[in-house]
Amino acid sequence: MSLLDNSIARLEFKNLICHKRIIEEGKDWHRAVFSDLELRLDRDSGFPCVFSKNAFRKQLLKFIFVENVEPGGIQHLAEGLREYVDISNHWEGTLDTAYPLLVAFSLDAINAETVEGYHAFGWEVLQKLHEVDSAPWPEDVANDPESQHWSMCFNGMPLFFNMSNPAHQVRQSRNLGKHFILVINPRERFDIFAGNNVGGRKVRSNIRSRIVRYDESPHASQLASYGAGGIEWWQYGLVEKNVERTDKCPFMFMKSRS
Repeated sequence: MSLLDNSIARLEFKNLICHKRIIEEGKDWHRAVFSDLELRLDRDSGFPCVFSKNAFRKQLLKFIFVENVEPGGIQHLAEGLREYVDISNHWEGTLDTAYPLLVAFSLDAINAETVEGYHAFGWEVLQKLHEVDSAPWPEDVANDPESQHWSMCFNGMPLFFNMSNPAHQVRQSRNLGKHFILVINPRERFDIFAGNNVGGRKVRSNIRSRIVRYDESPHASQLASYGAGGIEWWQYGLVEKNVERTDKCPFMFMKSRS
């Protein structure tokens, strides 16, 4: 057991759930989410994100299940996300001590008909999280989403949010089953494992080639490296077609967080 595993074992989590707890204690819809994930991350050899597949196989994933986005539901999500940031602050720098977070929303919370509808819901959730976040915004992260140096932050940590939903018919790599799911990782892990360097560019090239094969469509033209000219928020929710995007981010920064 690693030092991180020992540290995590000493912590008590009220909102973060591991594989074993879903199987032993999960509600029916929790198990349905897990079953959908198992089909893609374990049984589907072509699924393009090798990092997610590795995390699922080694049971590294952490889960939060959200029944609704009323104040109580957002509080539950925020408390779980704070627990996740606590884990991430103890990261040892290896893939086997990296714990991706999957946040699944019940069909009562969101059951949209379009990709755009799911994305609008996702940004509503991120806005509500920002509004209940008492931690100051990191000084080295831009607070304007149109900046190439912006990242969504929570509890003082820059995070990357992948919005996956069942309305995706073209970008199947962003479809993890019947429920809307946020796949969350600390921003720094992308910079370390897939950053703008020789090794990182090779990793990104490999994953994007796998995306093209899996989706049978060119990868999204908005995919880019952080701080290298790309717009981060466009990458949270990918549109189905490769068209020029001129839309503005719905996220509104609260000046009191600076």
